[in-house]
Amino acid sequence: MKTVKICLNSIEKVKSFVNDITKFDVDFDLVSGRYVIDAKSIMGIFSLDLSKPIDLSIHADEELDSILNVLKPYIVEE
Repeated sequence: MKTVKICLNSIEKVKSFVNDITKFDVDFDLVSGRYVIDAKSIMGIFSLDLSKPIDLSIHADEELDSILNVLKPYIVEE
């Protein structure tokens, strides 16, 4: 499992993010404070505070490099 910080500060970003991660047969969780949301759920994502970066937990080992490559536009460096 790997955790990265991502930024989803627009509706278009949320839509393209969900489209990108649903291509993978892997579990993704968004963690914001004490809330843990399935990252493939658009409704769940919109229930979070999207004004600041959110932790994304990727439950994968094999495909990790290709997943991180797809997620590059969303990842924020701290």
